[in-house]
Amino acid sequence: MEDFGQKTILIADDEKEVLTFLTNILRRAGYKVISTTRGSEVLALAQQSPPDLVILDIIMPDLSGDAVASHLMEKPATAKIPVIFLTAILTKEEEGRRGGFGRQFVIAKPATPEKILELVKNALQANPV
Repeated sequence: MEDFGQKTILIADDEKEVLTFLTNILRRAGYKVISTTRGSEVLALAQQSPPDLVILDIIMPDLSGDAVASHLMEKPATAKIPVIFLTAILTKEEEGRRGGFGRQFVIAKPATPEKILELVKNALQANPV
């Protein structure tokens, strides 16, 4: 297990199975994980204690991942937090960086644990908070 200085990752996905999957992968890799099924809760949690990285589903019932990321970018305390979108609304070929936002990355569902950990590591290294 690599030492990441106990980086904190905040995850939001309305599918509890996805949250469990991601939480297990990331905790085994040495990260501290906070999870929620509500996009709106991400905003409150991130303001209380800004995480090192946020992983968001794009389509959620209360507040979309895009809207959450936009709100995070508007606040000085959370504007520099890198965001990974983990979503089923794109193809594997569309994965990678999102155009126009240097701190946002996209990965298609379903994703392998190796792919998730690689993107998390890259996002944290490229965009230290």
